[in-house]
Amino acid sequence: MAKDDQAAAEAPAEGGSKKKLFIIIGAAALVLVIAGVVVFMMMGKGDKKKEGADAQGAPAAAEGGHGAAPPAAGGAHGGAAAPGVSTVFSLEPFIVNIYDGQELRYLKVKIELEMASAAVKPELEGRLAAIRDAILVVLTTKTLQEVQDVQGKNQLREEILTAISKIVAQGKVSKVYFTDFVVQ
Repeated sequence: MAKDDQAAAEAPAEGGSKKKLFIIIGAAALVLVIAGVVVFMMMGKGDKKKEGADAQGAPAAAEGGHGAAPPAAGGAHGGAAAPGVSTVFSLEPFIVNIYDGQELRYLKVKIELEMASAAVKPELEGRLAAIRDAILVVLTTKTLQEVQDVQGKNQLREEILTAISKIVAQGKVSKVYFTDFVVQ
């Protein structure tokens, strides 16, 4: 009888072990599936970045960060952008001192310019020093209170656009975007 009790005690223990084993295997399989999905998604994003680099002939990093514009929709290769599609001209970040009423603070701004067409890019590259200078002059005249709220940022965008329009023909740069705006 002792052997029967011992055998009966081991039988449920083995069933519990099998349940734990199935749970562990199921969890491991779930982790592998999730990892596979994440890798697949990451590879898809990498292909899009490579396509953008190939469309321009060289990766954006080789251009020093200036003028790295995404390719126009429809696969325009070096030609004008399709109607209704704009291109973006990236500028190096600006770091300037601004006054907050009590002390000097730093303002770091990354600006991108929306061009009317891809044909404007060479002109912007040729006038880059003048454009950066004009933007620096506008930024250094601001105080923290002036750029702190949305209205102030919108006013700053307009002032930058006006300053750029004095350097390149008006309408060639249609919008100014802040892609990074930090005050410290």
